[in-house]
Amino acid sequence: MKLSPRLAVLLSALVVTACAPQTSDNSASDKDEKSGTLRVWLFQEVGNQPKQKVVDSVVAAFEKEHEGTKVEVEYIPVETRAQRVKAAFNDPKSAPDVIEYGNTDTAGYVKDGGLLDVTKEFGDWSETKDTDPTAEQSVTVDGKVYGAPFYVGVRALYYRTDIFEKLGLEVPKNMAELATTARRIRAAEPELYGLVVGGAYTYGAMPFVWANGGEIATGKGGSYASAIDSADAQKGIKAYTSLFSDDNCPAAKCAGMGGNDTVTAFAAGKAGMAIGGDFSHAAVEAGKVKGKYAVVPLPGVKAGSVAPAFAGGNNIGVLKSTSHRTLAVQLMEQLTSKKTQAAMFESMGFLPTFGDVRQQAAKEEPFVKPFVETLASGTKFVPASPAWSEIDSSLVLPTMFQEVISGKKDVAGASGDAAKKMDEAFGSVG
Repeated sequence: MKLSPRLAVLLSALVVTACAPQTSDNSASDKDEKSGTLRVWLFQEVGNQPKQKVVDSVVAAFEKEHEGTKVEVEYIPVETRAQRVKAAFNDPKSAPDVIEYGNTDTAGYVKDGGLLDVTKEFGDWSETKDTDPTAEQSVTVDGKVYGAPFYVGVRALYYRTDIFEKLGLEVPKNMAELATTARRIRAAEPELYGLVVGGAYTYGAMPFVWANGGEIATGKGGSYASAIDSADAQKGIKAYTSLFSDDNCPAAKCAGMGGNDTVTAFAAGKAGMAIGGDFSHAAVEAGKVKGKYAVVPLPGVKAGSVAPAFAGGNNIGVLKSTSHRTLAVQLMEQLTSKKTQAAMFESMGFLPTFGDVRQQAAKEEPFVKPFVETLASGTKFVPASPAWSEIDSSLVLPTMFQEVISGKKDVAGASGDAAKKMDEAFGSVG
């Protein structure tokens, strides 16, 4: 993937400003050493070499600008991050100075006392004026900023162009047409799922809830209440779970599927449509459907509208325990700068969190366009509560969907029980 001369000029002109749920006893360091060793933990990717190359370049420039400073980068498995980070919060002496973390982890890490408040530095950084609002929300808890967005990820509708052409189908313009089209595909091509869906695919299901006016929860700060059992949310739950049927995606096969399973099925040529992320592009390209698919924003309830998508992605923050506050914040900014995010997009396909860099990326790579359109239409995020990690890890929402799919409970009963569990979790954190 090559950057255009226009984007290369834009980026070369940018000046990077030098500028698991147990409360830890971590406290802020009273030191701010201006030299020494900075330790950084970043996530290990499936193909990590391109990411490492970009990071090495940032580190080399940083060390050159800061004489007497050395940066040590360790790539940690995403699957074990909870244990590693918890241990770091509880043992500042062995903790890194800078970490990459999932954007749904922010509130929990803040509650654990691990992340440094960088509100002033974030506000003073000239580049942040172009930060995507939802990405900024993902580093914000109770009005304070605890890191910088690194990249964002959203989902859209993948569909088989060859199947649509063969059956004379048009791209669905709303959710009702989406369901009808899925069933037409299944009827004509019974070896295929129409729209492959998963009972354990929370972020594939939530756009149906949000598009119908529902929410996961309402409130802010330390006071959230579940809204998953509201009338509007129940409409969305019903719309999604109705797709688990023999005439689309049989419950026996699809109820246990997660997001990766649905993308894998589509890539293998087993489905006419799927809900996948910009981060799914490489996997689909490597599959049997290469050259036979396209992507559009997932349609909403009204024709021409876009269903709100979950704004996923990762952030980079500074640990409160760092003894190199100034240097650590400067490194955080360089790792998340426009220049670095453009390079990460080029090497890894990570969508930038800066609107101007993302728009330029969309011009360079057509596959990005529907995801950028989805972001521009408005995205959603999870409750900024430390309780979310408990709700997510205990599978409250997947259990709700699966209870409806199996017929064990109706929508009202399943969503009501899920709401009770959520409210218990919200109440447990104050």
